Amino acid sequence: FLRTLLSVHWAHCSTLHRGPTLPTSALPVSPLLYTFLKERSSVQLLATVLWAAVSSRLSAFSFCGSSGPGYLQQKLFGAVVMDDFISAFLKNASGKNFQKLSMEFLPHYSALVSKVGGILSPETLGCIQKAIREGKLSDLVGQIQEALAAAEKASLAIAVIGESGAGKSSFINALRGLSHEAEESATVGVVETTMHRTPYQHPKYPQVTFWDLPGTGTPNFLSDTYLEKVEFASYDFFIIISSSRFSVNDALLAQKIKDVGKKFYFVRTKVDSDLYNEEKTKPTTFKKERVLQQIRDYCLANLSDIGVSEPRIFLISNFDLADFDFPKLEETLLMELPGHKRHTFALLLPNIADASIEIKRNFLKEKIWLEALKSAAQSFIPFMPFLNGFDLPEQEQCLKDYRRYFGLDDKSIEEIAAQLGTSVEDIRGSLKCLDFWSLVKDDSIAAKIVKGAESFYAVEGGPGSSVIQGLKVYILRLKFLDTVADDAKCLLNMIKTGNTA
Repeated sequence: FLRTLLSVHWAHCSTLHRGPTLPTSALPVSPLLYTFLKERSSVQLLATVLWAAVSSRLSAFSFCGSSGPGYLQQKLFGAVVMDDFISAFLKNASGKNFQKLSMEFLPHYSALVSKVGGILSPETLGCIQKAIREGKLSDLVGQIQEALAAAEKASLAIAVIGESGAGKSSFINALRGLSHEAEESATVGVVETTMHRTPYQHPKYPQVTFWDLPGTGTPNFLSDTYLEKVEFASYDFFIIISSSRFSVNDALLAQKIKDVGKKFYFVRTKVDSDLYNEEKTKPTTFKKERVLQQIRDYCLANLSDIGVSEPRIFLISNFDLADFDFPKLEETLLMELPGHKRHTFALLLPNIADASIEIKRNFLKEKIWLEALKSAAQSFIPFMPFLNGFDLPEQEQCLKDYRRYFGLDDKSIEEIAAQLGTSVEDIRGSLKCLDFWSLVKDDSIAAKIVKGAESFYAVEGGPGSSVIQGLKVYILRLKFLDTVADDAKCLLNMIKTGNTA
């Protein structure tokens, strides 16, 4: 059996590197293969050959026009990290060296977490480490399942407050990805259109609600009774908006929010209008960065004068979120939200720039890593892959979910086509993520051998089943994710080019 697997792997390497000799660097797993052969570990060898088989499928795949061995290795780096951890997991779990495995968990997890934080809370990380240290794989699976379920179902209530005409409704519509003319958009007007607190659900994430609250200085609500009437305890955080200067009532409100342990953020809107007016009135001396700094300094002085210490201010345009401070606001909110809510907020962010797409990609990579670890742990149990595996129906749903997260679902594609004035067929023709079968079909001999080994080990359970299922979940999900994320970047570039034209 080992000789058969080795011949398949060697044939695969020869296909990738045609020449008189085959260097050990021809494939990222080749050095690992020789080590595993030396140790006569059939389980680890099987993992390596599975890795080689799936890598061959990825190597033939083009990511938005990029190709070549260097680019492929860059795309597969995360998977190499996962392969290392699975190898460590198998070696230590099968040898019952759980103490060492628990020590290796956090470094691997930390390497995958985004700079704005991860899904798992410190408490959950502690519970997972404890489960690994005590060798309780069922507890490990339970902790991961619970954390992922909490992230999927997390509700988020965002309060947006400001005077009439400050841009509250426009801000809400922008975050919900809706135009002002959309039927379900928040009402926009220059007079006080919000007479009471009004909820607006996100069209794709119904568990996320934006609350448009009346301005604190309107006759409808006075500042001394405001917080009680708007039920301030029900919100996760507050966005206090102004299009000019912040008021004393804004400062009083911020202090009361702080007193109850909630987060608040000052947002200065309509910065694009200020820049336009400044350039029109002072065309020869106009400098964009200087004007922005003047606006920021004015807001800081204004808030300091009315009693807000060390205020954080974000300058934005509701009509061009990619400009100014909105990306910084995104990162700040993500860093300060609890882990499970952080995941929800990351997914709803509009694709305004490559950086926003990368934020989503990084959060989903972490989730993939956890899914793969869970699958590897539970696949020690005989027959479990048949009951709870990652097969074609689950794979197809996974790809659909990723498309929805990145705004590449059918409805979004139709809206983008209308926005660009082009046909839906033209848009769909430029996207690789729409063809599910091209991403999963593989009739190679290596794939057939791996499929047979997968079924054999699924019946027995143990390390062999664990490594196959863990790598299968990780590599396929990562392939789907990278395909969709790269398509999203390509489409964003098309939108920018179309808007410029």
